[in-house]
Amino acid sequence: MNVDARGLVCPQPVILTKKALTDRPAAVDVLVDSVAAIENVTRYAIAMKYNVEKVASSDGEYILKLSK
Repeated sequence: MNVDARGLVCPQPVILTKKALTDRPAAVDVLVDSVAAIENVTRYAIAMKYNVEKVASSDGEYILKLSK
């Protein structure tokens, strides 16, 4: 599952991530483009017992790979 949270201000990236994690999938990729979104989505994912890997994309965008 993929979540595109580029261009959104918090708390929207976290809300979209929360919806994606509702059914407890094994993995979700979250595309973000701000430091605040990286920090907040990472914090939420860890609280939900997901591992988070941050992968740099292009033009200041990042993919947060959430996995169980």
